[in-house]
Amino acid sequence: MSRSKLARFKAMGDFDWDWPTKISADAVHAALDLDFMKNGNNVVIVGAQGLGKTMIAKNIVHNAVLAGHSALFTTAAELLLDLASQESARALDRRMKHYSRFACLCIDEIGYLEYEQRSADLLFQLVSKRYEHRPLVLTTNRSFSEWNTFFPGSACATALVDRVVHHADVILVEGKSYRLRESAEAQKNKPKKPPPRGGRHTPNKD
Repeated sequence: MSRSKLARFKAMGDFDWDWPTKISADAVHAALDLDFMKNGNNVVIVGAQGLGKTMIAKNIVHNAVLAGHSALFTTAAELLLDLASQESARALDRRMKHYSRFACLCIDEIGYLEYEQRSADLLFQLVSKRYEHRPLVLTTNRSFSEWNTFFPGSACATALVDRVVHHADVILVEGKSYRLRESAEAQKNKPKKPPPRGGRHTPNKD
């Protein structure tokens, strides 16, 4: 479990199914039951920020570990920074093999940042190594048609999307951010401070 790098996360029992305006509970439960691993499919969770994509993804990885699979959770930024920092082709090959060996690899937050062209090439290489061999769990806040916008100038963006979605269960989540709701509720329920005592008295001008 420690090697999966899950850190702390909320269990699916805390997920508010009534909050998103659109989500397929059946598709989420199928992913949590690891049906995608039996079928060799990827899972791609698409939705705006604050809708529980990471929460769902971490629970999928957690279930994979409990089922005896090797699994790793990482963000796109962490993954691409690691791969890009390798100083030789041999070192890069070793890291590619490291990320390729996990039975379940989850890459969170694809599309939250804009990447250099080399980052797209590195991600494409990794996806290609796992293609039709080992599944991926991905979360993204962008539609597939927008992937070329955060991989600007990359010729492989279209091919990357093609390989990701070829054998994929796509879970679309729509609605407003949980975090914005929680913030608004916290402000609403915040106790009001009493007026200051012993303030200066302003004499009546009359």
